[in-house]
Amino acid sequence: MSDTVFLSIHSITQVHRPDVFLADVAEVYCKNRALESRCKAIKLTGMAKTEKPYMGSVLDVVKKIESLDAKVEIQNLGETDFIVAYEPEHKERELWQWMKTLFVCVLSFCGGGFAIMTFNNDANVTQVFAKIYEAVMGESSDGFTILEISYSLGLTLGILGFFNHIFRLQLTKDPTPLEVEMRLYEDDVNKTLIQNKGRKESGVDVT
Repeated sequence: MSDTVFLSIHSITQVHRPDVFLADVAEVYCKNRALESRCKAIKLTGMAKTEKPYMGSVLDVVKKIESLDAKVEIQNLGETDFIVAYEPEHKERELWQWMKTLFVCVLSFCGGGFAIMTFNNDANVTQVFAKIYEAVMGESSDGFTILEISYSLGLTLGILGFFNHIFRLQLTKDPTPLEVEMRLYEDDVNKTLIQNKGRKESGVDVT
């Protein structure tokens, strides 16, 4: 009776050493523990620091596993194409990380503030509030009333609620909109890399 090897290949993996093994890019399971260990130790590729991400296929993995045992049965429960990126280990420069974080925060704050101000100017929110205040209270607005205060507080709370993130505290267990967008962007990049690899090999390429 042949052994069955179950694979769950990840769509993208980052490694910190040049030699890439099957255990780095996939979860491997087999009742035959000896065969499972041999499969995990299969070397997929060797990468250089300046090399582009490696694009692999489950067919390549199947061929390498069958070279160990031609009778083995393979079940892939994960991706059919995968990407491996090599990033050598280096010491984290904490000051540099804080500087980059601060720069992004300042840039986001200024950009968001500018967008809000231009929207308020386009919609003429100040004049709208002044007319509402005058119609309700019967006197002219000085530009600093309960309407402006409520609007500012509501805008702040709305932004915090939308982004679902206050420092390390999340209001709900759902992923934040930024996390969702970054995941969608990462998926699009992975698909583009894989599709470009197929186009270049077939002689059809847009670059």
